[in-house]
Amino acid sequence: MRVGERSFLTGFSCLRGKYASSLVLALSPVFACMLITLAACPARADAALASLSGLRDRGVMLHVQHTNEMQGMVGSPTPGLGLKKGVGNVGIATYGADIDWERLAGAEGVSTHIILASGYGSPTSHKFGDYLTPSQATYGGVGNVVIHLVSAYAEKSMLYDRVSAAMGRMTFLSDFSANPLYCNFMNAAFCGNPRAASENKAHAAFPMSNWAMRARVQISDVLVAKSGLYLTETDAIYTHHQTRTGFKFNGANIDGMALPIELAWTPRSEAAKALPGHYKVGFVYDTARHESPFQDGNGQSFYITDGTPRRLKGSWSSWIMADQMVWRFKGRGPDAGVILMGVAYWNSPRTQLREAQYSLGFLIRGMFASRSRDTIGLNASWVRVSDGARRAQLEAFRQNRKLRRHTLTPQTGGGVIEAFYQMHIWRGVSIAPDIQYYINPGLQKALRNQLLIGVKTHIEFI
Repeated sequence: MRVGERSFLTGFSCLRGKYASSLVLALSPVFACMLITLAACPARADAALASLSGLRDRGVMLHVQHTNEMQGMVGSPTPGLGLKKGVGNVGIATYGADIDWERLAGAEGVSTHIILASGYGSPTSHKFGDYLTPSQATYGGVGNVVIHLVSAYAEKSMLYDRVSAAMGRMTFLSDFSANPLYCNFMNAAFCGNPRAASENKAHAAFPMSNWAMRARVQISDVLVAKSGLYLTETDAIYTHHQTRTGFKFNGANIDGMALPIELAWTPRSEAAKALPGHYKVGFVYDTARHESPFQDGNGQSFYITDGTPRRLKGSWSSWIMADQMVWRFKGRGPDAGVILMGVAYWNSPRTQLREAQYSLGFLIRGMFASRSRDTIGLNASWVRVSDGARRAQLEAFRQNRKLRRHTLTPQTGGGVIEAFYQMHIWRGVSIAPDIQYYINPGLQKALRNQLLIGVKTHIEFI
């Protein structure tokens, strides 16, 4: 490819393989060096922060962050399946800009948003046979390129910010069934969204995006409604030949639309102000075509007939999410306290392997007065496999039939438990020792349960 054949940015995005991984890994120490320099020279730190503050005052908000997640297996994997004990390391860097054009250029209520990302690594969970729930949530999707476009869209606020509309390249699961509290955790069962949400390819997950429109309405002081239209690309969304860099904008792969609606309730009574909570309920229907998780074109088990999966038009998902502070540590900051969290997520059993996912956990912030910004977290998740897929796999296994993809034994259900202690080191810098326990890895009872120990580091400049 000659340099003149593409824009510099697109050409830069297409650097692949070991060069992309090496560059991102090489950049990681730069963050540490910047932090050490700023910490050692408070005057320079103050000047840098003042410069960023000046940009924000003019409506330009830049953010750069880097997350690295490492996990190592404590026990050995299931013998006789070609699996090998080991350590996995995954990381991602994101770069973004939010511009308020009203402050910058007088365009009332208009703002633009862009996020770019680059990542590296492979999760530890692959090493013991789990390809459904990565032990490190930052794994995947960035295409092993130096720069991947995550999202780019414009937004218009109206009626004193009670109504807003957005249009552009947007990530479905950043807008719906999302809770930022969950990305304190490392495992993909929790981080960002319940893992069952991203199984449906009509629901683009970070760092992927689709052409979309989204509307948000503040119905009252405590109730917000959100809806949208997301053009789906289920056959291309995670393929390297179409979405590797995120800069391929053609509409040739659009195969339907996803139509979500979500209501969010944030109580604002005097008691709620002392103990804040957030409650969401949502539903989405999409018109894309999906492969059945167990049937062939004639409605029989494709594990038995060796046929191709049946193509089904349309699918749905629904969810309930809640987080509620139940105890506050006074005098340690507005977020210091005990927060309970719970999720229930359901998929159509006709089109998705994971029929349901449930999780329950808590966060404790500021437990120790001398460490008021530290966080302790514990969460547990359980996934139920659709009855049709479970029965089809069990019958095929009894007949000594080979199961598909990375499935080695019948999938019936499984769970993940995770605990961490996140230590606040400096402004925008944290390190979190982490422990995870897999029950039925890959939703397969025949695979050994696995204990993982690791650490998550996070550095951000906002």
